[in-house]
Amino acid sequence: MEKVLKCILLDDELPSLRFLKMLCEQIPGLEVVRAFNDPGVLLNEYKSLDFDFCILDIEMPQFNGFDIAKVLEDYPIVFSTAYKQYASDAFDINAVDYMRKPISLSRLQQAILKVEQVINNRQTDISPFAQFNTNKGKAILYFNQIDYIQIAEVDSRDKTVFLSDGSSILLKNISFDKLLSILPEQDFIRISKKEIIALKIVKFFSADIITSNLLDEQESAILFSLGESYKKSFLEKFV
Repeated sequence: MEKVLKCILLDDELPSLRFLKMLCEQIPGLEVVRAFNDPGVLLNEYKSLDFDFCILDIEMPQFNGFDIAKVLEDYPIVFSTAYKQYASDAFDINAVDYMRKPISLSRLQQAILKVEQVINNRQTDISPFAQFNTNKGKAILYFNQIDYIQIAEVDSRDKTVFLSDGSSILLKNISFDKLLSILPEQDFIRISKKEIIALKIVKFFSADIITSNLLDEQESAILFSLGESYKKSFLEKFV
């Protein structure tokens, strides 16, 4: 795998969870972002995590695997269970794979290859737009209209999108991680804790300042600060 795949794991049985995590750690190019043994905790925390897919059990207290899969509908799902009777239901909701316990390393590798194929297919068939919840209702934004995105001044859960025509729109309750999973990876980059920019606006850059081709009200170039934690990923876009 060229790109590191990031996953989260969910199994209420700790021995099974530890074993699955150990298998995942033996697969090059696969990173376990977080391993959960409580579905409620996953539901409370997944929005703050940067991950590509989820491997999860089915029979669990409080929420079962299908409940979680419905919430994570934007992410590829791989089920890992001791039961065979749920296979049909799993594929009815377009699960990428259904693994029976005990899981072998080779079987897990097969599942990961399927996940990688699904993700690659999604990236090669990217829509030129997406639908967002805004302060004025549902809105469709074309990616080529977006210049940059900032954390909203009033509520950090909201994001202000600045468009090429000089207007702006407020996206409601959406994280930067979620935005980056929607925006075309080759066209956008996060440059700080507060901003994502479109690569098309970059004119010059130094170690910590990005000079854009956008102009402010005084006809001066708009400048952006490049955060220390984001320099590496930003520079890699121009290598």
